[in-house]
Amino acid sequence: MSFKAAHLPAGLTALLLGIILGGCAIGGASRTGEPLVTPIETLDAIPSMRTITFPPSSTPLPGEHPSEIPQSTPQLEIPARTVYTLTAELDYDRHYLTVAERVSYINPASNALEELLFVVEPLRYPGTFQLSSLAWSDGQPITDFTWDETILHIPLKIPLYPGDRVELCLNYELNLPSPTPSPYTRPVPFGYTARQANLVDWYPFIPPHKSGQGWLVHPPGFFGEHLVYEMSDFRVHLRLAGAQPGLTIAASSPARMDGEGYHYQVDAARNFAWSVSHEYQVISQTVGSVSVWSYFFPPHATAGTAVLSTTAQALALYQELFGPYPRSLLSAVEADFLDGMEYDGLFFLSNGFYNIYQGTPAEYLPTIAAHETAHQWWYARVGNDQAEEPWLDEALSTYAERLYFENYYPDSLQWWWNYRINYYEPQGWLDGNIYSYSYTTDAYRAYRDAVYLNGALFLEELRSLMGDDAFFSFLEDYSSRMAGQLATGDDFFAILRGHSKVDLDPVLKKYFNNR
Repeated sequence: MSFKAAHLPAGLTALLLGIILGGCAIGGASRTGEPLVTPIETLDAIPSMRTITFPPSSTPLPGEHPSEIPQSTPQLEIPARTVYTLTAELDYDRHYLTVAERVSYINPASNALEELLFVVEPLRYPGTFQLSSLAWSDGQPITDFTWDETILHIPLKIPLYPGDRVELCLNYELNLPSPTPSPYTRPVPFGYTARQANLVDWYPFIPPHKSGQGWLVHPPGFFGEHLVYEMSDFRVHLRLAGAQPGLTIAASSPARMDGEGYHYQVDAARNFAWSVSHEYQVISQTVGSVSVWSYFFPPHATAGTAVLSTTAQALALYQELFGPYPRSLLSAVEADFLDGMEYDGLFFLSNGFYNIYQGTPAEYLPTIAAHETAHQWWYARVGNDQAEEPWLDEALSTYAERLYFENYYPDSLQWWWNYRINYYEPQGWLDGNIYSYSYTTDAYRAYRDAVYLNGALFLEELRSLMGDDAFFSFLEDYSSRMAGQLATGDDFFAILRGHSKVDLDPVLKKYFNNR
């Protein structure tokens, strides 16, 4: 995430603020949209693993559609990652989605698990999520589940040992909310507006489980992100219902389209996000083997082109500095909420940035586009616990903005330092969590100044102390060694110390409370 548009320097703030289902399948529906698409590769053969099944339950699952629970489902061959197969039908005009979800979960922990947890973020919005059925993959209903606010607990009758898998199906409905953007709270991407529907964190997912820590689940903070994702594989099948013509879908991966809808496959990803609009204009550019697509609303063709150019430039630079981008597509999407927000393979930028764009590099639209592009490395490729150690992705992504200007627009670099960083005179410890700053007079500014802006100052000072060769060698090594994992501050500093014999303690004590 970038920092809030509502906290820009004087003058810009006012401008920005002025602007059911059966088993694991769904029945037929007509297709009404024609998004730009590119083919996806055929799924390779993958190894099978031991699957745990459970004794029958004598009590049927209460719900609206108990008869729709599958009676028998063939087992899938899957790799050593959790696989989410999502079949969804969206009625765009009614803001209504029906979903059949099949989850094949691998226990990655070193200990046996006695239960599964699902994070169900749509439950944060009253009247949005309705569970229709829940069953093991062989059709046995699951009746002994419990809820803890937005967390679904499913006890396992037999312990799930390390490396074993279990499969289950959920069927549910989503009545999308329509949140009102506010400069005083974290952005709310999920939901619909008059011109788009954004489907982010829209499906129940299993959070990471760490031996000695348990499930990595956190409550939301007033600012910052609280969700933690492990790498998973996604098979997503979308259909569009209703009479709305000319819908365009932006998604985390390319689509294959046929008479049944739109099919997406992405492996080793943190999540799968998509957005639909009847107004999107789309342009694209190729960077090596990667297609970059910019989705924007009709009044913003110039700004949408700038986003495409910035994203393509940043993608090329970051691949050189941080390592390869592992996907064939990166989507940049204009959004009707404040700020920017990152997802794996896709990011959103507030329409407020597009509204005030004047056609120069020294502005917030290209700055935040470069920031959100960097999250494809610091959040997606190298994951982290965003609630407990937000600096690990936000400080690095903020500093990546500096690298973007340094390499492409050096004449604008001083503008970046003056108005992105020094204007705010940032201070505060980097190693706070997203809740640490809630009790200060200006909670958001305390969080942003410490994690984002002071984080950039820390990395600049670290670079100066180490020298460019050692500093960039460290960043590339850190990205490579922690790819696909959840990095911690301890990982960061352990790898860092392997790249420098300089005494780092003075700079660490300056910026960190517990280093």
